[in-house]
Amino acid sequence: MTFKSDLEIAQAAKLKPIVEIAKTLGIREDDLELYGKYKAKLPLALTDENKIANAKLVLVTAMTPTPAGEGKTTTSIGLCEGLNKLGKKTTVVLREPSLGPVFGMKGGAAGGGFSQVVPMEDINLHFTGDFAAIEKANNLLAALIDNDIQKPDGGRGIDPRTVEWKRVMDMNDRALRNIVSGLGGKSGGMIRETGFNITAASEIMAILCLARNLDDLKEKIGNIYIGDTYEKKAVFARDLNVQGAIALLLKDAIKPNLVQTLEGNPAIIHGGPFANIAQGANSIIATRMGLSLSDFVITEAGFGSDLGAEKFIDIVSGYGGFSPHAIVLVATIRALKYHGGIERDKLTIPNLEAVKAGFPNLEKHIENTKIFGLPAVISLNKFVTDSDEEIEWVMEKCKELGVQIALAEGWEKGGEGMKDLAKHVAQAAESFDGKCWPVYHWNDSIQEKIEAVAIKIYGAKNVEFLPKAKQNINKIERLGLSGKPVCIAKTQNSFSDDSKRRGRPKDFTITVREIEIAAGAGFVIPITGDMLRMPGLPNVPAAMDMDIDNDGKISGLS
Repeated sequence: MTFKSDLEIAQAAKLKPIVEIAKTLGIREDDLELYGKYKAKLPLALTDENKIANAKLVLVTAMTPTPAGEGKTTTSIGLCEGLNKLGKKTTVVLREPSLGPVFGMKGGAAGGGFSQVVPMEDINLHFTGDFAAIEKANNLLAALIDNDIQKPDGGRGIDPRTVEWKRVMDMNDRALRNIVSGLGGKSGGMIRETGFNITAASEIMAILCLARNLDDLKEKIGNIYIGDTYEKKAVFARDLNVQGAIALLLKDAIKPNLVQTLEGNPAIIHGGPFANIAQGANSIIATRMGLSLSDFVITEAGFGSDLGAEKFIDIVSGYGGFSPHAIVLVATIRALKYHGGIERDKLTIPNLEAVKAGFPNLEKHIENTKIFGLPAVISLNKFVTDSDEEIEWVMEKCKELGVQIALAEGWEKGGEGMKDLAKHVAQAAESFDGKCWPVYHWNDSIQEKIEAVAIKIYGAKNVEFLPKAKQNINKIERLGLSGKPVCIAKTQNSFSDDSKRRGRPKDFTITVREIEIAAGAGFVIPITGDMLRMPGLPNVPAAMDMDIDNDGKISGLS
């Protein structure tokens, strides 16, 4: 059977003018800031505190990712379509794609098949310029720091050896991970070691997605820790009086973006921090706006329950003042086989024993949803290569564990293929009137918080803190930041900090090599294993298959 590509499906879609999509949410055309016919910025004034408490928030997460891809965004969009088909006024609220993965290996992040957000090409490329604004805001602070260090009078006396603020760009470029800046003589500034992160890893991105409004944004920017003076006094961005200028660059980026699904339902897309190195969720502003305008909001957290979902529960919900009412846990037969030891090129071959061998990975993610205190529904994302025997075994096994499960066929059938899942999710969310349970308390010590996540959520035996991490903890305590949540940077490919350990590893140690300070965002970042904040391109980047013709038709984008 031959299927159209995601791009072909998106290009064939007949889009509604965005003003019509806005009307379904009760938004007047005069309130929209139009970016052409099919995209618009939404004003912050649309958030209504009185309506937020009455809406249902559904968090989509997944089992541990595999190279084959599990379709979490596709599931999120398809679930929105399915709930709307059931008469539930639903909006999907998602992150914006980063150009690094788009041109690297992962591809775009607008869903797939008949469960996509459109205009897909715009969303996967520059969209409304939010990433560019975040990049410029980040780099303005970098320039201002170097300028202060260079001043003849010594400026604030910043010791350049203590500055860890890096420049960013939205591209996978390993050559920029570590650089020396200030070359070219006295006029080139002070020579120092520094580097680049990818834009999604910028603290400015994290701040934008955790801010509640423009004043909160400025306050958080002012709280960014820059480094120390030669007298070992901490210097923050507010000491340079730069928060106003940086916020100015973000005046449009702070506003969420309205687009649509293939079936003409509303989609709000805003922000894009990665979940393996940041909080991995769209903005609090966008989520709260969706909850103000809809009865149901579908959002997703990056990667598995051990990363994006944990950070959503422990960081995003805490700062956002909301809680999910249900969790959707995306699983696939081929992901189970991968975690059962089968390589990617053999995942389409029926193999029930491999499915059984890989099931402990999904079982641990199910256990994590119980730790969060939320009702869970397994979304078994169906592929044409899945055998009936494999599907039936997984369905029965989940029922034995007391967890609801439904087949998801959104890629092939859109909302029609997601109605069964939507029924289960609606029932779970509408019957839950509690709040999620955090894995730790913010006032626990830094060590206790890291150990709680590593042992409870990852399944680790213990945590080892290397000497630099211990030094970092002392500094965090000296700065009065030990009461902040932890945003652990860890590989997405394993519960452990070793990306090669599939399935459900046992008796492993999580090694924390250092802990970065993100005082502006309001968390600290324990870095485990060999995590990098500037990815590299694969041997054959996706960019090599992309093109555009004289008529403006794009090819190769996925």
